[in-house]
Amino acid sequence: MTTTSEVIYKAPGRICLFGDHQDYLGLPIIACAINRFIELSAIPNENNVFNIEMPDIKTSRIFSIDDDLKTLQKGDHIASTIRVIKRYGCIPNKGYSIKFEGNIPINAGLSSSSALVVVWVRFLLETFGCSYQITDELIAKIAYEAEVLEHNSPGGKMDQYTIAIGDIIFLQTNENTRYTKIENSLEGLIIGESGVSKNTIGLLGELKDKALGSIKIVKEYDQTFNLATTNSSDKYIHLLSKELKPFFHASIKNHQITQAAVVALNEKPLNYQKIGSLINEHHKVLKELLQITTPKIDAMIDAAIFAGAYGAKIVGSGGGGSICALSSKENQQKVIDAIMNAGAKDAYSVSISSSSNYSC
Repeated sequence: MTTTSEVIYKAPGRICLFGDHQDYLGLPIIACAINRFIELSAIPNENNVFNIEMPDIKTSRIFSIDDDLKTLQKGDHIASTIRVIKRYGCIPNKGYSIKFEGNIPINAGLSSSSALVVVWVRFLLETFGCSYQITDELIAKIAYEAEVLEHNSPGGKMDQYTIAIGDIIFLQTNENTRYTKIENSLEGLIIGESGVSKNTIGLLGELKDKALGSIKIVKEYDQTFNLATTNSSDKYIHLLSKELKPFFHASIKNHQITQAAVVALNEKPLNYQKIGSLINEHHKVLKELLQITTPKIDAMIDAAIFAGAYGAKIVGSGGGGSICALSSKENQQKVIDAIMNAGAKDAYSVSISSSSNYSC
């Protein structure tokens, strides 16, 4: 809190380290919150309205705190959050003038939209209360419902839970959502922004449909099939069309890589070469099987590896966005320069962010 009536909350961006395109399949992921933030500042007003400004995207809106918001526009996460929090007994009873702004690049694969939803949920719950104990997990759950379920979107739970909980987490994304914090921290993380916007909803929807379609065919053949415990696609791959085979194989391969990665990330001391190698394996699946990279993304990753990064991968849904590289601290600037020389819009080091930093 500040010394005035203004309140400030923050929510970080996130990097998916392992398990891209796995959370909508109910498989685990490993992701971390980073020290890039969406900040919400709010000052009470006497008009019983939410007066919202988003200068980063040159948008503003005003609506009454009593608005039932029955009509929901596509992508209106501000309104869908209000609808969801009311179901949890959070009833706004005072107006606020609110500003959202931050330094998470927009539409770049670092979850700026989910950060906005999470910080909006946190502000509403902590300002107006609710019928449940307010925890990071509750904030994540409500944010997921507001951003994904309320809009019938194809995304999973990774973004909301990683952002609300902070640090590095191993998240089980099935119906029994649970997570474990990884106590080790990763140093030497680098973000490279391609400057190419991504089509999150369209690409996610297409990949999800094909992955789930392949799994449905296999389950019709073998009712005992369990994606989470299968070690090989060989037994089932003959059942699938040429179009669906890569998506089924990718689901299994990425799950295996994630399971190996959670072991590596819990070792002491960390073996950065091993972790980097697993990052490279994961990216190879994303590039060659799911085909979500672009020529610029490929060039940036190749440049990072050639400059000495332990590993590098695309982050986000794909089709653009950003890359993440893991480097020794001593070699960070060399890797950053190489990514920039490969055509990146921007490149910079980031560090892991803890949820203890999210209220001011």
